[in-house]
Amino acid sequence: MSEASTIRSTVLAEEHARLGATFTDFGGWRMPVRYSSDLAEHRAVRTAAGLFDLSHMGEVRVEGPQAGAALDHALVGRLSRVAVGRARYSLLCAEDGGILDDLITYRLAEDRFLVVPNAANTATAVAALTERAAGFDAAVTDESAETALLAVQGPAAAAIMTSLVPEEQREAVTALRYYAAAPATVGGSAALVARTGYTGEDGFEVFVPTAAAPALWAALLAAGEGHGLVPAGLAARDSLRLEAGMPLYGHELTRATTPYGAGLGGVVALDKEDFVGRAALEAARAAHEAGEGRRLVGLRGAGRRAARAQQPVVVGEDVVGEVTSGAPSPTLGYPVALAYVDAAHAGVGSAVDVDVRGTRQPFEVVELPFYRRPR
Repeated sequence: MSEASTIRSTVLAEEHARLGATFTDFGGWRMPVRYSSDLAEHRAVRTAAGLFDLSHMGEVRVEGPQAGAALDHALVGRLSRVAVGRARYSLLCAEDGGILDDLITYRLAEDRFLVVPNAANTATAVAALTERAAGFDAAVTDESAETALLAVQGPAAAAIMTSLVPEEQREAVTALRYYAAAPATVGGSAALVARTGYTGEDGFEVFVPTAAAPALWAALLAAGEGHGLVPAGLAARDSLRLEAGMPLYGHELTRATTPYGAGLGGVVALDKEDFVGRAALEAARAAHEAGEGRRLVGLRGAGRRAARAQQPVVVGEDVVGEVTSGAPSPTLGYPVALAYVDAAHAGVGSAVDVDVRGTRQPFEVVELPFYRRPR
């Protein structure tokens, strides 16, 4: 079998092509990278709304009397304490503490959870969750092929969504808190509506059966016409999440990183009795608190040239870190980057340079996120 034949497309591939999308291979999927321009799509999400196809993401159901306990064992967080209708960001770690994936888990009922891993890591997550749930009265089911995921992000997202929801459900949708979810009918399709996203804006992610996705995509585009909504691709999604300081698996998070260096120690519940990777993560926390290793930081450029992934961070003659993501910020008007930097140079206000193709460019360590939406 050729490599090209293993690339998958979402159920909306024909819709993207009809809209003139440029495609790229991402996580084993052929996905729209842009429709018009990266900048226009980015700005639409910040000022109005953008519509994203996220149907490449995984959807894994964990259910049974001990589903919460199984997830407590499998993930670094305490998922058994999540209230029904709420969601939690967590990490799937290996026994040595390395990050296998970052994911969101929704509690749909007392004994039923929906875990959403990254597209490229879905098979890894399903295998790990299945193995780790083996000693519990819980079943793991991969529902990725039967589920599509669309996201509406931006200041106009709530108005667009509620225009497609029956009147008796509108209050429940608009009242959803951040990281909460509820069933609703959207554009005539039964859906799970979650107030989550990856852009730093208000917005909703909508889970529907795969067969319902084309009609819902069309309905959302039509409902958004008067609100400035545009379809948006992966390029805008990446620049939006970078401004919001959100990590991307394969860049900020990898099998070689631990939660503490990535600034995610707060999601690790070391007070749990036992979970996969606990001993290694205790050691990683101790090393981090002792000043060992590198820290993930935000960098603001003083010049016009942007840093890019894998470029070295330098102080004097020493390489003290490496950029993981970088780009000009369309919203802020200056270059921003995420980088792992030695602890001695990771403090806010520290001055560093990035070697941008042989030329040193000045940057300053700043607090994350770079951008916060107006309240």
